[in-house]
Amino acid sequence: MFLTNNSSKSALEYQTKLAGMGIACDKHSVVTSTMVTAEYIKKNHPDVLFYSLGTAAFSDELAKLGVSLTTGTDVGAAAEGLVMGYDTELTYDKLVCASRLLCSGDIPYIAANPDFCCPSEFGAVPDCGSFAGMLKAATGKTPLFMGKPEPEIFKTAMELCGCTSEETLMIGDRMYTDIRGAKNAGIEAALVLSGETRGDDIFRYDYSPDYIFDDLGGLTEILIGNLKESFEE
Repeated sequence: MFLTNNSSKSALEYQTKLAGMGIACDKHSVVTSTMVTAEYIKKNHPDVLFYSLGTAAFSDELAKLGVSLTTGTDVGAAAEGLVMGYDTELTYDKLVCASRLLCSGDIPYIAANPDFCCPSEFGAVPDCGSFAGMLKAATGKTPLFMGKPEPEIFKTAMELCGCTSEETLMIGDRMYTDIRGAKNAGIEAALVLSGETRGDDIFRYDYSPDYIFDDLGGLTEILIGNLKESFEE
């Protein structure tokens, strides 16, 4: 299973991306924070019209999953809630619209993921958590975050593949989403140091991964070794 907090793309786009990397997967192999966000909204705010602060793909995915949405920046009094994601198509008009809604009263305010940054070819760029921080500075409001490290996304993945927590290992490169989320979900976690987290960063947290690898290659060697031992037995 592939879990992603990146709410700027749809599950289908991730399937296509993985296929381009030579990794075969079907539509049931990808779980996004957008999917978990939609399930939460349908369960807890089924009759609320949400203003969507996100990419077109984010809004389309939410709508397909049954969330009532509006995306126009001139929402007036129509929208009753705010849902936001990692918006790579962000404009100042969207921020103004979101601020107006948040200042209008106590409305449902949901964010797909808490990540502060997203990796790029030159380093980190602001992600959904940074956008939420900007809106908090302006309005004093904090969203309810979905995705990792909340346990629901892990539970959804385990349900889809029919695995128990004892049979599941989370592999990730970010301590405060991947590893913390695994701990929240009661599953083991393997940290790879080929992404955001570096070795010394681990000691900043009051929790730790069960396994640490320099990269996926190190984990793969152990998995292959275990398979060989099983066949030999």
